[in-house]
Amino acid sequence: MLILSAHDDDAYVERVTAFGATGYLIKQSSSHFLCEAIRAVQKGNPFFSPVIAARLRRHQQQTLDRKGRAKASATHLSPRETELLQLVAEGEANKQIAAKLGISIKTVEKHRDHLMQKLDIHDTASLTRYAIAEGIIECDVRLTIV
Repeated sequence: MLILSAHDDDAYVERVTAFGATGYLIKQSSSHFLCEAIRAVQKGNPFFSPVIAARLRRHQQQTLDRKGRAKASATHLSPRETELLQLVAEGEANKQIAAKLGISIKTVEKHRDHLMQKLDIHDTASLTRYAIAEGIIECDVRLTIV
């Protein structure tokens, strides 16, 4: 899967690669890079915009210790936690979340409590800010000039 996106932040790139993307280009990429990316991904090889690839290499170097072992990483959310966070941040009530996910309200409450503990966030507004900052949901604020 090759992603062509306007988003170039690390969290967004990490999310789509976690879901199986092997290539990622920002929309400003040249047609040369687009053709190169299509060929690479078609062969099963990864391909990232040069700017993103450089950041990924730096990040990888920072996450390895001197002996090449992985350092302890920041908090990563499971797909279920991300799904729950998205629904919470979109303003869904526990009852609506339970219905959408096919689980009980008590299970939603437990997942929500666990998520808040894991992130050390203790209110819905802060969860929403976190979800926006991490690219889990997009903030579409439009100003109307009167």
